[in-house]
Amino acid sequence: QMQLVESGGGLVQAGGSLRLSCAASGRTFSAYSMAWFRQPPGKEREFVASISWSGSTTDYTDFVKGRFTISRANARNTLYLQMNSLKPEDTAVYYCAASPRTYGTIVKTNARNYDYWGQGTQVTVSS
Repeated sequence: QMQLVESGGGLVQAGGSLRLSCAASGRTFSAYSMAWFRQPPGKEREFVASISWSGSTTDYTDFVKGRFTISRANARNTLYLQMNSLKPEDTAVYYCAASPRTYGTIVKTNARNYDYWGQGTQVTVSS
């Protein structure tokens, strides 16, 4: 089993920034493709960004491109999401997820491809 624990959420004004972290334990973190998803109030969970095991390849959904940056520190078993220029519509519970499958072979936006999930961290952006 892999345990994932998110942190760094909170309340921020529109235009502000937050940095989310996801601490992993229990498995070899560097062997996993990682991703961030989010679930806005009253909506389904949606893909935000993903990153390969080495960090060399990343993907983003269109509505965060240019504002969010996903990264990882394998030596620290930690995944990050730097969120800048936040908008009220970014309000959601943010989850990190891990997949043991090779990054280039999976549909990264499909939550079913990820075996392990954190409990989520709330991000609220006020207007």
